[in-house]
Amino acid sequence: MGAFLIEYPFYLVTGFPNVRQRIAKMGIPAFALAAALLPYLVCCCGVVRFEWSGLARVAAVALAVSLWYVVLPASPATDVAFLALVGGVLLGRYFNPVYTPLYPAFRDMKNLIVIPHLALISMAVMALLLQRRVRETGYGFVPNRREWRIGLLHFLYFIPIGLPLALLLRITHVVAPKPAWAIAATFLGMFWVLSLSEEFFLRGVLQQWIEDWTLSRAGALLLTSAVFGLLHLWMRGFPNWRWALEAGVLGWFCGHARNQAGSIRASMITHALVAATWRGFFA
Repeated sequence: MGAFLIEYPFYLVTGFPNVRQRIAKMGIPAFALAAALLPYLVCCCGVVRFEWSGLARVAAVALAVSLWYVVLPASPATDVAFLALVGGVLLGRYFNPVYTPLYPAFRDMKNLIVIPHLALISMAVMALLLQRRVRETGYGFVPNRREWRIGLLHFLYFIPIGLPLALLLRITHVVAPKPAWAIAATFLGMFWVLSLSEEFFLRGVLQQWIEDWTLSRAGALLLTSAVFGLLHLWMRGFPNWRWALEAGVLGWFCGHARNQAGSIRASMITHALVAATWRGFFA
């Protein structure tokens, strides 16, 4: 809990442009090292074993992310490689050996591993927005009324297509509904963490870059949706092509919501509503 409370402010400040600019004056590498190392050191006080190799492993990612656009010029190759680095760390479970709990009471890796993942998201967001100077994506925690409306409408548009497809592919089935409070908590957790990060990297950054490179908004939407689908090949056993297809369809609706609103907060709403509905009523 202590490590999470230390990490949380680093993650929180990324959603406020004025605070981001103040942090930038202090130096993005310093921010990244603090966001990555401080929670790890706190976890080493009885939860995980301190090892110099683990410290170096955490610091290496922080320095790689925060110095990427200091050392390398912005180009399609370096941009794609940056996103691949972030995705590889997450999908490759890079932090798992570092955050292996010492005692059985702390064996729930799903809760513990979220700490370095939040650190990675916060430092990557800072690097992209303040060093790479990605155009405004709408990165933030509170949508406006228009974004709520567009996000909700795209969720409703997705249901008559995505639900029959999921049932046809046999990747889900109806179960007894979860309590309302659990569904609401799932939505908020998805919205402020998973949807926020995925929509930023995919719809806010990659889709925008592909539009610039190809001069085709429709092509960028389709390609980014395909990438989003492929990232779900690891869902419930690799390679799960059925989940990849379903996720690709969802990606199109999320990307279209982003295009219509001009902000990822609309696509975040669509994404989080679908995820909360799935976890609340399906298995």
